[in-house]
Formats: sequence, C-alpha cells, structure tokens
Amino acid sequence: MRHITMSTTRTARPRRASTEAVAAPGALAADVNLPESLGYRVKKRILGKPLVNDELHGEKLSNPTALGIMGIDMISSSAYGSEQMLTQLIPYFGALGFMLVMPITGVILGMLILLTLCYRDVVSVYTKAGGSYVVARDNFGPRIAQIAAVALMIDYIVTVAVQISAGTDAIASYLAITFSVDITSEKLWITVAVVLLLCYGNLRGVKEAGKLFASPAYVYILLVGMTLLLGLGQLATGNLSQATNANDTSYGGVISSGDHTSWVLTAGAVLALLRGFANGGSSLTGLEAVSNGISVFKKPAGRNARVTLTAMSIILGSLVLGISILAWQMKTYPYSEGAPTVLAQITHLVWGKNAVGSVMITLVQIATALILYTGGNTSFSGFPFLVSYVAEDSFLPRQLRTRGHRLAFSNGIIMLTILSLVLIVAMGGNLTKLVSLYAIGVFTGFVMAAAGLFKYHWVRDEPKRTWKLFVNGSAAVCSLAVVLIFAVTKFTEGAWLVVVVFPPAVWGLIQLNRRYRREADALANTPASASLPTRTQTSILVLVDSVDLAVIKTLRYARSLRPTEIRAVHLMVDNVYAEQLRKWWDASQAADIPLEIIEVPDRRIRRASMELAAREAAEGYEVTVLLPRRTYSPVAGRLLHDRTADRLAEVLSTLPHVVATIVPFDVVEAIEELEAAEQGRAVKPKEGDEFAAKPRSTRKMLLDAECATVPDAHTGAPVEVRPINSVRWRERAAVEGRVRSVSVSPVKGSPALEAELYDASGGISLVFYGRRSIPGIEPGARMRVEGMVGEMEGHLAMANPTYKLLPREGQDEEE
Repeated sequence: MRHITMSTTRTARPRRASTEAVAAPGALAADVNLPESLGYRVKKRILGKPLVNDELHGEKLSNPTALGIMGIDMISSSAYGSEQMLTQLIPYFGALGFMLVMPITGVILGMLILLTLCYRDVVSVYTKAGGSYVVARDNFGPRIAQIAAVALMIDYIVTVAVQISAGTDAIASYLAITFSVDITSEKLWITVAVVLLLCYGNLRGVKEAGKLFASPAYVYILLVGMTLLLGLGQLATGNLSQATNANDTSYGGVISSGDHTSWVLTAGAVLALLRGFANGGSSLTGLEAVSNGISVFKKPAGRNARVTLTAMSIILGSLVLGISILAWQMKTYPYSEGAPTVLAQITHLVWGKNAVGSVMITLVQIATALILYTGGNTSFSGFPFLVSYVAEDSFLPRQLRTRGHRLAFSNGIIMLTILSLVLIVAMGGNLTKLVSLYAIGVFTGFVMAAAGLFKYHWVRDEPKRTWKLFVNGSAAVCSLAVVLIFAVTKFTEGAWLVVVVFPPAVWGLIQLNRRYRREADALANTPASASLPTRTQTSILVLVDSVDLAVIKTLRYARSLRPTEIRAVHLMVDNVYAEQLRKWWDASQAADIPLEIIEVPDRRIRRASMELAAREAAEGYEVTVLLPRRTYSPVAGRLLHDRTADRLAEVLSTLPHVVATIVPFDVVEAIEELEAAEQGRAVKPKEGDEFAAKPRSTRKMLLDAECATVPDAHTGAPVEVRPINSVRWRERAAVEGRVRSVSVSPVKGSPALEAELYDASGGISLVFYGRRSIPGIEPGARMRVEGMVGEMEGHLAMANPTYKLLPREGQDEEE
C-alpha cells in the first residue's frame, strides 16, 4: 500500500462583501441518464451487462495449459485425418487402400517434422506476435502479407466448418454404434446449432482460459491413447478384431470400393494417391496456433512456445500413426455419410461389446466431440484477432478493430459465423467435401511463414544460418507443392471455390488499403481551399421549410454566434405553401428576421442552396448555412421523413468559404412534453438539467484558499468513505471513484494536474499543484482520496489530496 501526500499552500483570494450570499459548491454533474433503446435492452438481455476496459486482461499460460488450449485444433484433427485418406484411396484401390494409407501417413509425418522445425524457428524470432501474417508483413511488406491474411481467414472459416461437422459425426457415430440410431438427416442442423451456440458464447466474452478449455484435449489424448495402445497390444499378440462392414449398407453405406490393383502405375492411381495425401494433410491444421498466441506464454516465451509446439507435434504424430496402423489392420471402411467414423469403429472393436466396451465407446466419442467442438471454438478466438490486425493495417474495414459490448471483437465473430454457416450449408455438413477446401488455406499460410523466415535468415549472418535456410526453404517448397497438389486434385470437389476466391480476395484487400491511404492523404494534405484568407465578415443563412421549434432553436443558435448578418431563407418549390409560410412567419416570434423566399423553378433544392451560398460568399462573407433537422425515432425517421438536411450539408461543404452545420431538434422529446401538458402532468426534467442553471466562470478559479488552509485534524482513524454528492464544502472527507478525465492547466504560471473523480452519485475535481503527471493517475484509474473539500468553478474540489490507487475492475488488489 502506498500513500503520497501533497502539502497544501495558502493562496490569497478576493474577499466577498459581508452582504454577499455565499452559495455552497455542489458535486460535478453525474452521468446523464440517456434512455436505453429497445435494441440496446435486447442486447443486454441476451449478452449480459457491458464490460469495461479494465476487465480486459489476460493471464500468462503455463506449458501444460497452453498445450491444452492451443493444441486443441491440431490434436483434434487426428480424429479424422486417417479416415480422410481412406475416403480417397478405397474407391480406387479397394482393400489395397488400407495398405497404401501407411506410406502416405509417413509422408505426412515427415511434413509434420519439417513444419515443426520451421515454426520452432518462427517462435524463436517472433516472441511477441508471430504467425504467417506477421512474418510475411515484416519480410515482404504489407501487400504481399495479404496473401497470408486471406489464407488464414480461409483457414479459420473452414476450420469452424470442418471441426464442428467432425464433432457432429462423433455424436452420430456414438448413437449409431451404441443405440443403432441414425441421425444422418439431422446432422446438418445440429452442426448449425453448435456454430450459433459458439457464436453466442463468444459474443458474451467467453475466454479460452485455464482448465475449462484445456481439459477436453487431455481427456481425448488419454482415452484415445489408451485405445490405441490396447489395439496395438492386441495386434502384437494376434488378438486384434477385424471389421466386418465392407458391404454394410446402413447409415448411407460405406464408401464404395473397387478392385483396381492394375491401376497402380496409371495416371488415375497416381491421382488417387495424391488426393489421399491432400486429404491427410488436413491433420496438420492448427500447427500455427502457438505462433499466433505466443504472447500468452510465460517467460521465456520463445523457449516455452518451442517446448509446447514440440509436444503438440509428438502427440499428433503418435495419434495419427496409431489410428492409421489400426485402420489398416482392422480394415475399417469409412461411411459415405461420415458416421460411424473410423475412430469410433476402432474403439468399438478394440474394447469389445461388453460393459467396459460400452463405457469406453461412450467416453471416447464424448471426448472426441468435445475436443472437435472446442477446436472449432479456437477459430472464434483467432479469426477476430487476425482481422483486427489486418484492419489495423488498413486492409480491412476499420469496424473490425472495435471491441463490442462484452469486449470481444463482435464484428469479426459475426463475420466468421455467417461465412462458416454459408459454407456448412453449401456443403451439406459433409466432412469429406469440407476437407477438400482445407489445405489450400492452411498450407498457403505455411508457405508464407517459411518463405518469410528464409528471407529473414538470408540477409543475416548468424549462427546455424545454413541449417535454418535449409529447414525454412524446404518447408516453403514442400508446402507449396501441397498447395498445388490440392488445387489440382481437389479442384472439381470444391477446391475450385478457394482457387477462384483467393486472388480476388487479395486484390480486394489491396484496393481497400489503397482507398484508405487516399483518404488519409486527402485529410493530411492541405487542400487548396485551406489557403484561402479568412474573412472578417460572417454571414449565417438559416434555411427554413416551416415555422416550428426546430427553426426557432436554429435561429437562437445563429444569434449566439454574433455574425455580421443573419438571413432566413425559404427555397420555394410550391408557391401556395410559400405564401402560407410567410404568413406563419410574420405571426411568429421569429418575425424580427425577415423571411426571404427564393424561387427554385427546376425543383433542385441542392443546386439552389449551392447557388445561394456561393453568391453570399462572393460578396466577401465567411458563410455558415444552418440546417434545422428534426430527429425522430429510428423507425419513424426512416419511414415518415426524408434526410434533406444531410444531403444539403454534403454538397454545401464543398464550396470555398462555406460551412454547413446541422442543428438537430428532438421531436420525440417534444411529443412527450406535449402529451404531458395535455394530460396535466409535470414534465420530469432530464437528469443533469439542474446543473444547467448554474453559472460557470469563464476562467479557471483557484480552489477555496480558506478550505485549503484548514489544519489537518486527522487522528489516525480512517475517514469513512462517502458518496461524492454527500460531502460538504470546508469539511474533511474521503471519497472513492473512477477517474473520468485528466488534464494539465496553468495556475498562476505554474502547472497543475487536474483530474475529475466520479462515483455513481457525482464527481469532484482533484488538483495537484506543480505536477504535470502522476504515475497511475489516468483516465479509467480507480482512486480513494482524502482531503479538505474546497471549491472550483462552483463545484466541489480537493487540492493536493492524499490518495491511494485501487485495483481496476477484474484485477486482484495488491498490497
């Protein structure tokens, strides 16, 4: 606990005459209570109360927790990786496809080792923010990096579709094997419902934190690992069961097989092998998660990230190898509708049809569904952060940088949900079809990361440079080969969609950035009109279309600006209405300003208003055009009224020496006041209106010197903390609240740090003389202050109070 006490100083103050009434100062105005809209009330009901920025804090993860959180996407892909190889091999090679799955698994594991070495290098170099986008941006520039950005966005979108669909297949497999229930027709809608549920949870601010999200990964590893070890033990002892579903027609039937052993050396066979390899490559997804989230590791971040990445790769490789071996030996044919899955068949055969087997198939399938669903949720964390980074570089709309109601990047979450649902529905929730879209985005990201690291080491003379160049160069070449294989072999199965979308998406991001840069240049550079000399004479034109409170308010505002000339003008498109308007005007309180009526024969109001303003400016005036605008409720405003003021302001502001200003008037409030008057009810003043009548000094007043010099009567007992609006002038008090604003203002030639402290009841000014800044006193900080209550500008204030910084919301208090 740390207290810093500032001594007070005696300052001379003009004495009031004895007959002058002394008004006690009041607290700073509390927050204005703006009524909540229907949409906002619905949002609060669905998402919960809004969070403040103080609640946005993260914890550093230990290696076991990081493995469980970041390894979910990668490890969970073992549930379908081997199966997806078989879906491509069996139609061409029949039972021989089970044997061919092993060499393809070996090639994929070789790719896993190479990419693991590459990403170990990534997390060694980029210890704050990694990933293919950051690596490509730093080494190739922001434009080339958009290739990685598009690749990662596609990867995240397809990850949601693939992981959630695979999770639903796990549930369908459990019901099919245990209860012989076929939910094939309902799988799509279950998948859609889970995606919407994850979207809702993430909009509420669900965090990937701690054991809650790490536990599914460890449960899956334990249960599937036990199953594979038992199965391999049975294989070694000759007791391994064989699948008998080669001709099964239930659940949509198994994938049709053929006897095409004579095709081994034909082009069709080679194509089938490449397709099997491409599908199996989906097992390597999620490898980049550690580099994307390296900032959450405990120090040393680079070393801990390398350890976690290596452990993830070993676990994935072991699971994929074990499942491939058992699928080969058991001859577990995959089903065309995705359920029962190969992993579910292996589990059922290994544990048997006894009570233990029933329990294990239940546990394994639940664990599989959980890790797959949770793996899909990782995209809801990664995608919004990725698009916020890209938007920060001005390659995506800036709205994606904004945190929403619960401090999540809500726009990114909604964008991911919509795109993934479109993909799931378009592919019917079929996992095999979805996997066809997977590897292009994943491996393009690998290419960009490896190529970026290759360039990074190429321009540096460092230890082990040759080895690093070899690893990253090989990873880039091999990953590019996978992208090309996937694009060719899977083109007709859906990869054409990614191939067709990819170039226009990159081009679109670059064009959007060009637009942002042109706007920034236009705002930064001095326009020609800015060099025009400022004129001493000012003219205000009030455009009048009726005589009502909105126009009266606008005229009142025009007078307050004290222009050289005020003109009230009606642009006439209806002569009958114009004549009636003149009569109304002459009978109103605005009649002291003559109403000019100008004919608009072509009925083009915007042209006429520009001509009017241009003529006024040509006479040597700085012209301000005031446009009364009546604001209504959103629905009534859209349906019943036009937006003429906005359109006029848009064209008028393009003229030199002309500024258009919209003066709004709240019609909804006026209606409420009218209804209250008709019913004889008193109109309840808005919160804060009581402060409007208080005069405010035009210059800063010093704190009341008499209060500042009252001796400290502190006896050692703590002063009770009270609401700010209950403290009294010239008394010692302790208050607690949140700093709303901080500024530095000169007082008699010396700097003074001023802060406004607020609680729910109101606010008080704090002044620290001779200080320009104090560590910890900043907007959003929470403080407890104690001192004599004085006055500044008619409001409560304290000079050089004793203070204590309090922990912000969501943080533990530190002594």
